[in-house]
Amino acid sequence: MKVLILNGSPRKGGNTNIACAELEKVFAEEGVECETVQVGALDVRGCIACGSCSKQGKCAFDDVVNELAPKFEQADGLIAATPVYYASANATLVAVLDRLFYSTPFSKRMKVGASVAVARRGGCSATFDELNKYFTISGMPVASSQYWNSVHGREKGEAAQDGEGLQTMRVLAYNMTFLMKSIALGKEAYGLPAEEDRVFTHFVR
Repeated sequence: MKVLILNGSPRKGGNTNIACAELEKVFAEEGVECETVQVGALDVRGCIACGSCSKQGKCAFDDVVNELAPKFEQADGLIAATPVYYASANATLVAVLDRLFYSTPFSKRMKVGASVAVARRGGCSATFDELNKYFTISGMPVASSQYWNSVHGREKGEAAQDGEGLQTMRVLAYNMTFLMKSIALGKEAYGLPAEEDRVFTHFVR
């Protein structure tokens, strides 16, 4: 089992890092290979809908997104973790996810997704919903925990005091591991769910 964690914080060793570290500990205990890539401080531009990826099989902007693509393809699960800015995710992480999901031609069906939001106080649930949309449009089951996947802290290191938030991270990692292993067994026994040809409805005409 492999999990890729995208840390959307621009601050090394910050509160989002504390949340990710709690996940990493459980994955290590469970024998799950885990890689965390901190993308929050990188120079990443947004998607320009040029359509080049449909011909080239990769994004026209050759940056971290193209580096992440093979890691995502090989992973059984993806976690997007972010600090909360104005009740939404870090814009750099959003740019990475937009282009990563749009430009990669491989199927993401039955990879497991999870989102994590870290905030001083409010905006976590809105950010949690925002990030989960990447998974639900891609046929990816979403792993749950005992509460919405959020950790609280303002100053650097304060998240370590959020006992409930850190427990929520541990439960998330345990549940995600179980779900990934269960899906792997299900694939062996039954294969993937039936798939229909996509129907695209144009609402203008």
